[in-house]
Amino acid sequence: MPPDLNLRISPRTVQQETVDKLRQAIFSGLFQPGSRLVESQLCLQLGVSRPSLREALRSLQAERLIEMIPNRGPSIPALSWEEATAIYEVRELLEVEAAGRCASRIPEQQVRELEKSLSAFEQAASSHDSLAQVMTAADFYSIILANCGNPVLEEVHRGLVARISFFRGRSMSLEGRARSSLAEMRDIFEAIAAGDATAARKAARRHLFKAKAAAKMSMDREA
Repeated sequence: MPPDLNLRISPRTVQQETVDKLRQAIFSGLFQPGSRLVESQLCLQLGVSRPSLREALRSLQAERLIEMIPNRGPSIPALSWEEATAIYEVRELLEVEAAGRCASRIPEQQVRELEKSLSAFEQAASSHDSLAQVMTAADFYSIILANCGNPVLEEVHRGLVARISFFRGRSMSLEGRARSSLAEMRDIFEAIAAGDATAARKAARRHLFKAKAAAKMSMDREA
């Protein structure tokens, strides 16, 4: 082993894992909108120090997955339907265009990767694993965005991924929605694989329309 090789684990690893665990808990619905996060309990559950936890909470605040309320501490925001609508409108602008552009330029190897991500979502839908559904759907779209040929479009979308996943989790919570999403995502994949930009845009827009309707129904039930 080279004498200058440093194998020491950075505290950054602990912090990032804390962020990831909390993000997944929010996406899966473990923490409901409007609920307060108690730092002492989270430290025990996660096995981390309070400074590490607070640093992680600041990262999640930047993603707008939590909010810091004076004299109350960190909480899961109770997002309004107006905020959800704004997110879906931006998704339509970005994802529909990305799907069409992707269909025109994606390499064959990446088509296979997109198919693998679709298969992973299918498995998640069959197992009724809500967190896996959210994460594999995000992977599916990340491949589309990475192959749309516009890094700025991809960058803007990446800044919304956390909030997109939050609403995706609400949408997927409805009975039968994951299976419907699978069919819609398969339409997007088949259009991209065929190189049909028009069909890809149409399929992506249809998927977003139905996802938005499902999210609205879920949020109405929660209310």
